Amino acid sequence: MNLNNIPFVRLLFLVFVLTVLASCGGETNNNTNNNFSVVVFSDIHFNPFYDPSLFPALVDADVSKWENIFKTSSITAPSAWKSDTNYPLLVLALASIKQNLGSSPLIIYTGDILGHNFTKTFYELYEVEGIPSAEDIAAMKAFTDKTVAFFMEQVRSSVGNIPVMFAVGNSDSYSFIDDGPDSSFLSNTAELFYTKFLNSTVDHQAFLDTFQKGGYYSAEPPGTNLMVIGLNTITFSPDFPDTGSAVAAEIAWLDSRLSSAKDAGKKVWLLMHVPPGADIATTAKSADDNGHITSATMMWNQDYQALFMQILSHYPDIVTLTLAAHTHMDEYRILSTSDVLEITPGISPYFGNNPAFKVFSFSGDTLKPTDYSSLNYDLTAMPGQFNSYYTFSTAYAMQGFLNDSLTQLLPALVTNNVQQALYRGDYFSGHNSLNPITDRNWPVYWCGIATMEQQELIACVNAY
Repeated sequence: MNLNNIPFVRLLFLVFVLTVLASCGGETNNNTNNNFSVVVFSDIHFNPFYDPSLFPALVDADVSKWENIFKTSSITAPSAWKSDTNYPLLVLALASIKQNLGSSPLIIYTGDILGHNFTKTFYELYEVEGIPSAEDIAAMKAFTDKTVAFFMEQVRSSVGNIPVMFAVGNSDSYSFIDDGPDSSFLSNTAELFYTKFLNSTVDHQAFLDTFQKGGYYSAEPPGTNLMVIGLNTITFSPDFPDTGSAVAAEIAWLDSRLSSAKDAGKKVWLLMHVPPGADIATTAKSADDNGHITSATMMWNQDYQALFMQILSHYPDIVTLTLAAHTHMDEYRILSTSDVLEITPGISPYFGNNPAFKVFSFSGDTLKPTDYSSLNYDLTAMPGQFNSYYTFSTAYAMQGFLNDSLTQLLPALVTNNVQQALYRGDYFSGHNSLNPITDRNWPVYWCGIATMEQQELIACVNAY
């Protein structure tokens, strides 16, 4: 890989600074000396089944009663590694998010409300044998919808009235295999997403038109120079059962929204759940004793990825922020000369990571991120709250705009052993027992930062 061609990392977490500027005495977007913070969290994977004894009561009760039901559980410890978020961990996470909101005009949630294998677990506890009946399916959907509503109500009570910009996750579904939201799920939950998350801050009909059709939407918050685009990238997966029509429609819509933003002089922030590039953890498992690989598992269909990259290339400097999730890990990916994607660590410790989220700092005059802090919950120590894990500028001894620092960090991860060791630990938010990064598989993790195409990734790893 030619490190001289590594692009500048674009604005990492540019989120809603313009809204704050608009609220500060009605002043314009040219304000200076205004620094802001924004909380970004993801991959809660809430598991209402963590205490099976509560299941009958939850099925029968209105969602407004669920909080009191969970409080009766004898399970009071937060979720352990290899499990999804239970109620005690959800309470800890949202309390810390509330404490760190500051003056943030919104928060961002990048997907996966529901726990892994949600539908399967429901049917097991509901004692469904064989093929579910129509009544069983209706009961499952009702319970799923109540779980989504409960989570959103918990978030809303923690963050107040600020909107929650979001992307749908692959587990946000009625499906057995967590392959993303089907049309029934999107139709049944659209009003919840609109009222509870977006807080009715976008055009209602425009949201329904695209969200019910494909799980994506755009929002232009009043008083800002911003367009937020929430994509559904689960359909971009090589395994998604689609002929390409859904992807073609979404990408054409994305192109039209970017064009509209350009014409209006707006900036765009892209939110998605599944990122482009490699499934790094899966690919790393295939590394041989020399650290070489013969294939790479990719997150997206490579044709769709190429089309997406081509669309982005038509709008340089329009997209100033790209966020994703899904891996549960603290990482970033360089997409092009003007776009860098930041992957938010997960709250769920399902993949052996410690629960974590980030708070980003921004320069008000440039709207660029200057730093971020990661807060984690150490499941070894089991403290009473999430605590500060690291601050980027301090840990990596880098100052200035975050995009410049992350660009400089990529080659340093090869030459600087101290920074590489930090990145390896930070990747799992302080715990990596399931799939640790080793000297043997490290090239996969490093190449996966800036090499998005399959064959180029294989060549990068084998030439490391």
